Amino acid sequence: MNSENPKTWRVPDDQQNERMDRYLVENFPHMSRNYIQSLMVDGYVTLAGKTISNPSAKVKPGEWVTVTLPEVKMTAMVAEQIPLEIVFEDDHLIVVNKPAGLVVHPAPGNETGTLVNALLFHCGESFHAIGNARRPGIVHRIDKDTSGLLVVAKNNDAHQALAKQFANHTIRRTYHAFVWGVVGKPHDVIKTHIGRARYNRRVMAVCPASKGKFASTRFRRLEQFGLHSCMVECQLDTGRTHQIRVHMSHIGHALIGDQTYGRITKNRLALLPDALADTVQHFPRQALHASMLGFTHPKDGRRLEFHAVLPEDLKNLHKDLRTT
Repeated sequence: MNSENPKTWRVPDDQQNERMDRYLVENFPHMSRNYIQSLMVDGYVTLAGKTISNPSAKVKPGEWVTVTLPEVKMTAMVAEQIPLEIVFEDDHLIVVNKPAGLVVHPAPGNETGTLVNALLFHCGESFHAIGNARRPGIVHRIDKDTSGLLVVAKNNDAHQALAKQFANHTIRRTYHAFVWGVVGKPHDVIKTHIGRARYNRRVMAVCPASKGKFASTRFRRLEQFGLHSCMVECQLDTGRTHQIRVHMSHIGHALIGDQTYGRITKNRLALLPDALADTVQHFPRQALHASMLGFTHPKDGRRLEFHAVLPEDLKNLHKDLRTT
């Protein structure tokens, strides 16, 4: 069995009894649940020294878990004819308006059907050689269930130049979000450190400086809907994983539809009119859209700025909230 070194750890004492596949997804956030289940079936997972092939087996505090990751086989990425909404394109870069539900690049359990697969079809074979072999051209990402603007490099010079702008925080990124409750200030800046949550490695959390990276989000309230929700505009000074979702949740105003950071409380639901409760409670994704993207063109130095209106699902949510 060709494999990397096994990873072994002790289940924390505060860990609740949980299905093994769910627990492993929390500890390997880049892997899908289906992929984790396949590892178990193939005998790569042990619990307390015994091979566990049943994904529903329960993991208990104090037990030792070992996961032996199989050698990654670099399968050729496939070009796929997936529709793209192209906002701008030239010989150096392409700006797309990504729909919610589209993964940005292949990863274990999501080898096809991604934005990269679509770009391979659109740009041709030369796109394979740009930057990282597993995510060619990609210099930044937005979550699968976040919609909006993304810039992708079409050659290595552009890739390096754009990556430098992101590292220097000279890229401008603005998002629109619908959040629970009404933010107390018309505008403010949230500054914390963000890192992996101790209790769940798949989740990000505000943490001490020694445990995470500095993150800064500027926000302003755009519109208020009764006492139950409001629309905010967020501008990223830094670009940490799940930054807006974590920061808005941290100040008590999690995003509507966010299944990870936006737990719905009885008090929040009580503020919703009956006609709106079902729609908002079951909104199928985090209500977050990357609405503006600004950067310097890597070749000619022009300052470019692009805007994307809310997609239909968020337009409908906005309309519903306004009627209350």
